[in-house]
Amino acid sequence: MSRRSHPKKEVEQAIQYAEGHGWRVTVGGSHAWGKLYCPYNDSECRCGTFCMTSIWSTPRNATSHARDIRRVVDHCSANRNQDQGEP
Repeated sequence: MSRRSHPKKEVEQAIQYAEGHGWRVTVGGSHAWGKLYCPYNDSECRCGTFCMTSIWSTPRNATSHARDIRRVVDHCSANRNQDQGEP
């Protein structure tokens, strides 16, 4: 199933990066273009609020917003534990 692409190419590349790491994208919302959800859905991840981040439709700085999306994916505690070989 394909989704519509984000209008900012930097943000679209960050979304594809997240999808490559197994994150799920839902398009739509009130002020957001969509949301990213962690594939692990771990209760210990991000202080019990689960890994989820909003994707803004018109960020003030697209490069910065793309960097923030990548940072959330890279700093997911379940993802880091798996990379380090922990259970």
